[in-house]
Amino acid sequence: MQRQLNENKANYWENLLERIAKLRVLVIGDLMLDRYIFGDAHRISPEAPVPVVDIEREKETLGAAGNVALNLRSIGVGVEVLGIFGEDIPGERLKHLLQSHGIRFDPRCQQKNARTILKTRVIVRGQQLCRLDAEDLPEKYDLERAMDGGGWLAQIGDWDAIIFSDYAKGVVTQGIADRIIGAARSRGILTAADPKPKSGVQFGGIDLLKPNKSEALQMAGAGIYNSFNAAEICRAIFTRQRPKFLVITLGQDGMLVAKGGEIVGQIASDAREIFDVSGAGDTAIAFLTAALAARESIIDAAKLANLASGIVVGKIGTAVVTAGEILKFF
Repeated sequence: MQRQLNENKANYWENLLERIAKLRVLVIGDLMLDRYIFGDAHRISPEAPVPVVDIEREKETLGAAGNVALNLRSIGVGVEVLGIFGEDIPGERLKHLLQSHGIRFDPRCQQKNARTILKTRVIVRGQQLCRLDAEDLPEKYDLERAMDGGGWLAQIGDWDAIIFSDYAKGVVTQGIADRIIGAARSRGILTAADPKPKSGVQFGGIDLLKPNKSEALQMAGAGIYNSFNAAEICRAIFTRQRPKFLVITLGQDGMLVAKGGEIVGQIASDAREIFDVSGAGDTAIAFLTAALAARESIIDAAKLANLASGIVVGKIGTAVVTAGEILKFF
């Protein structure tokens, strides 16, 4: 009997992943190149009291909105990204990674006067020693200016879902959010956002909002050090932004799911061992949106996203989850 139940469960998730692989999703947000330098440190520099890292290997991957798109591609979804990156060396590397993974982008996304956002992490013995950031002013990532107005909105009907991946770098503005959400709603297209409260963008009337715990506190008008009263936080966010669904990621405590301002479930974390949480939010919004676009319930969508996030934090660096890894779990 138990074996039959397990087989039924595995068949259910396999069917869902097959339906997800037929979707087409547009990701709008801040594009970044994530660079990792792996090495070891055995001595202190004679020049300053800092460790000397002997470099063993390096890796580059897509970050932020690019990582959301990469997570979707890893389970077969057709993806296009809209964001801004530069005509510099990191920008060429980012473009190559997009192309090599089959992620579409408008050529106007690459701008001569913008600096590609680059995050370089130095990893020593499995632990992050430091992070080096390079980026430009927010106005350099003005998507509407780069796209020469709103003509690109005419193709919005081509998508099953649209995700805003907001890292508060300048791509996701109030004007972009309002226009996209309004146009998508009139066409019955699912919209979702992984928000950054410091950008000040309000995603009024969106289908899905997915903040983490500290972001949810800020969105509810509380400080990040306030006590987390889940019911009050959810009601406050619904009052302010009116999403259809709200999913708050709680780290090792899993996910909180709310609908219509009321909590409808909490899902325990599926993480077996946590090595690196960077990019886990990107995985969560990708899988949540894909499952909802495939007409799954918000609870089952959260279960899938929670499982995928639990797998990805067991990997070092910004990473993705494949359909095979999901099915192997069952």
